Amino acid sequence: MDLFQKLKILADAAKYDASCASSGAPKRAARAGGLGSTTGAGICHAYTPDGRCVSLLKILLTNYCLFDCAYCINRRSSNVPRARFSVDDVVTLTVEFYKRNYIEGLFLSSGIIRSADYTMEQLMLVAKKLRRDHGFAGYIHLKTIPEASPWLIEQAGLWADRMSINLELPTDASLKRLAPEKDSATISAAMGQMHERIAEAREERRRFSPAGQSTQVIVGADATTDADILSASAGLYDRFKLSRVYYSAFSPIDHASALLPPSAPPLAREHRLYQADWLLRHYEFSIDEIVTTADDGMLSLDVDPKLDWALKNRGKFPVCVNTGPREMLLRVPGLGKKAVDKIISARRHTRLRAADVQRLTRAFNRAASFLVTADHHPARKLDEANLRARMTKPQQLALL
Repeated sequence: MDLFQKLKILADAAKYDASCASSGAPKRAARAGGLGSTTGAGICHAYTPDGRCVSLLKILLTNYCLFDCAYCINRRSSNVPRARFSVDDVVTLTVEFYKRNYIEGLFLSSGIIRSADYTMEQLMLVAKKLRRDHGFAGYIHLKTIPEASPWLIEQAGLWADRMSINLELPTDASLKRLAPEKDSATISAAMGQMHERIAEAREERRRFSPAGQSTQVIVGADATTDADILSASAGLYDRFKLSRVYYSAFSPIDHASALLPPSAPPLAREHRLYQADWLLRHYEFSIDEIVTTADDGMLSLDVDPKLDWALKNRGKFPVCVNTGPREMLLRVPGLGKKAVDKIISARRHTRLRAADVQRLTRAFNRAASFLVTADHHPARKLDEANLRARMTKPQQLALL
């Protein structure tokens, strides 16, 4: 098998890992013939905190695996075509793609071959050779094997920009049912070790996984509710200071286990979880505010979580842009943190009118029903049902 044939198989096999993809990427499906990325040759797009788009070579070292996780296309019992890169294969591909300005970095994961330690060593050697032997200065994201030796994981962190350990499923019960060879305690211990090393390195101002660590949760492979998924994410952010939790909608696979649902969840569910995650991390919402027991623990698919909360709490609105507290302005649909900071800065010098707010945010039409300005007051008698219907786009519902 030549290098390009391996690339076709191992780039396609990597498409199910969402840890370097945006939630708005095209649907990931288990079909033959594709490379499983937004462009050719296994190149995907990731986005930095400042909004910059970064192209990454996204591949597996191998799709052989000793584990037999029910939800994984690369599980031991799967009949997919198999391939394996050598360490030098991955180094060569990365360097050559980088020289041609196709990519800015590498995202590398792997199935488990021989043992967890052997696989982790191979991943580490790729990053080490790129940095030490080729002076590679691009971005490197390595998937970590939680069952591997702590020493090997620490060595990998010396060369990678980001490390990630997949949580896989949000509850212990689901993990035991669908991936019995994996252990939630082992995953948590590896995340804890990684967190300690990252924190120590930052205090000592030395390099160790400077972009932090992240994880991925599979959505829709079991009966876990959105509330349970968000609770698991909140716990990870609190305990291990993760940079990101990625949500990946379960995609049905060939010869699937009877333990799995017959169809995929709507991709809108994945998108809503990303929006809810953002509210938890940046807008001081609690999980109980975002999703309630009245909703059976599930996020609304027809409107985003922030708008859903605002519609259910109409008594707290409208908020006056000239006098309202920052925490309430942040809860106005259509107003982001930057827009709120601009409003607070501008209102120190003048009474803001609707036209002023329109200049400060592109989403004034969305926010107008929840805001009062010097010359604008929304209709007081517009109830939740009418407002929800008015703010739900029919074309969005058609996609669900």
